[in-house]
Amino acid sequence: MSAAQRLQGRLLVATPRLTDPNFRRTVIYMIDHRAEGAAGVVVNRPSEMAVSEVVPAWEEAAVPPRRVFFGGPVAPGGLVALAPDVAPLSDGMSIGVVDLGRPSSSSAGRIRVFAGHAGWGSGQLESELEGGSWFVVDAMLDDVVDEQPDRLWERVLRRQGGFFTNATDKPSMN
Repeated sequence: MSAAQRLQGRLLVATPRLTDPNFRRTVIYMIDHRAEGAAGVVVNRPSEMAVSEVVPAWEEAAVPPRRVFFGGPVAPGGLVALAPDVAPLSDGMSIGVVDLGRPSSSSAGRIRVFAGHAGWGSGQLESELEGGSWFVVDAMLDDVVDEQPDRLWERVLRRQGGFFTNATDKPSMN
């Protein structure tokens, strides 16, 4: 398995030194990572827009909070939906992109809808990783559909143990 394939299905967690307002304290689920670029969605930034306002058929399928999430600054008018048990993306994970046409009965209450996505050109993500902007950690199935997304950044860091247990968003305190 190539280094690029190892990022697919994993999380990028913004380090405290990453201050770009688009990505400060974000957790990104990596959907794709290839030599020509990478894509993922920010899984911890709900918007104020209800899923029912954008894709009414998905309201009941959406996990609380039933909001459209800010997936990232790329193509903010496009929608991405992720759900457990759709198509495996990595060992032990079973989260996939779903068709927004109709929810399946097996996905009820387990869909997360995102407006836009995070994207990187060829070599851009690798440069950011080398520069210390991101931690790469294993994803858990429920990270993408966490019902308390505002605390996800801290919880993901704490479950890593060691230094991460006390990490804050203030570099001087770490």
